Parts: sequence; C-alpha cells; structure tokens
Amino acid sequence: MSVVIDALVPTASTDLDDAAIADHYSAGVGSPWLRVNFVSSVDGAATVDGKSGGLGTDADHVVFDILRRLCAVVLVGSGTVKVEGYGAMIVDDAAVEARVARGLAPQPTFGIVTGSLDLDPSSEVFTKAPVRPLIFTTRAATPKAGLADVADIVVCGEKTVDPKAMIEALVERGLSRIHCEGGPTLFGSLLAADVVDELAVTISPELVAGDSGRIAKSEAASPREMRLAGVLRSDDTLLLRYVRR
Repeated sequence: MSVVIDALVPTASTDLDDAAIADHYSAGVGSPWLRVNFVSSVDGAATVDGKSGGLGTDADHVVFDILRRLCAVVLVGSGTVKVEGYGAMIVDDAAVEARVARGLAPQPTFGIVTGSLDLDPSSEVFTKAPVRPLIFTTRAATPKAGLADVADIVVCGEKTVDPKAMIEALVERGLSRIHCEGGPTLFGSLLAADVVDELAVTISPELVAGDSGRIAKSEAASPREMRLAGVLRSDDTLLLRYVRR
C-alpha cells in the first residue's frame, strides 16, 4: 500500500513524492547543519518496549529513509546502535541516485559516538560498511583489539565526548551535513552544547505510558527556542520540522 504524505506548512500540497519531501527538508539548510531525527508518541514516549521502532509508522519510515539521502554523515550513539540493532550504513540504489544528484557521496558515512569504545570490530556495522565508519570517543577510553583496523577513531574530549569538537572534526573531513538518529543521551549532550540546528520529529498516533523516557536526556535542562518550519501529515501521523530560531 502506498503512503500518502501531504504538506500543511509552509505551503499546503497533497501527495508529495520523494523528491518533494526531500525538498521540504532541504529548505533553509545551511552548512554546517546538524539535524536530529526522532519519533515520539502523543504522550511523549520515545520507545515501546525499549525500542523506538515500535512507534514508527509507514510515513515515518518513508521520511526516515529520505533524510539519509540528504546528509553526509549519520551520527548515532553506541547504545542506540546496539539496542536498535543497526547494521552497516547502506542506502538503496534510489537513494544513491538521489544523493549523487545533490552532490553527495553515494553512501553516507556512519559516525558512532561512544565514551567507552565498547564496540565489536567483527560487527557488520564495520565489516560490511561501504564507507569506513568514524568512531568519536574520549582520551580515557581503551579500544578493543582490531577496532582501529575497521574504523577511524577520533578523540573528542578527555572523559566525555565534546559535541563541538566532534562537529569540527566532521567539518574538517568535509562532512558538514550531519544527521543524528539518537539516542536521547546523545541528543541531550548536543542540546547542552547548543549545536542542534534542526529537530525532525514524528508524532506517532499512540499513547504508550509505561516508563519510557523522552527523546532528549541530560542532567540539566537546556532550553532552546525553535521555530516551526514544516508540517507534513499522513493519516494520523504528524511529521514536524523545527529549526533554530
């Protein structure tokens, strides 16, 4: 069954195709640019049974894939990589064509953020990666044997990863279009460092309750005023785009 996605803001339009959705999320994007993408239930839950995938709708899956077409690097916390079962960062042929048409590399780079370097070098995340992944970590962390053989390890802080240093390292590598897929702790650290340019959040038409956390988590509040830049709708799913004011 095809997914019908309509635009409500900034301009009303019906049944957007992939190119129109990509244009919707490209409007006003600068360089460098850090976009964060999450899904949330109506009552603010970030997961169902510990995984965000339980909240995803067909429309959310469509936009999730399209957002990967628009970035140079996909940034994910190591905890999310493990919990959500990430494999190698590979986009399909249609995405490759769309990326190349926008002047991007055929495949995005996978960037993993970890304070401990507790990663398995034999994982498909590394062994089947079409582009050598980047690992952002701290000087205090000790890598497992063989990890440096399958990824570039970039030190960005002494005991915690410094988001600003991480972004500087990405920009130096020509990876200025940054797309972050979580998790909440990484998002919280990015907010605390005031480096988030955009939040693309899907509101899934579910009530979850339970003990699920929010999409952002940190020790202290980090209020940031945002501007509503876009609203898409597919049946009862809302896909919201907020950018830094």
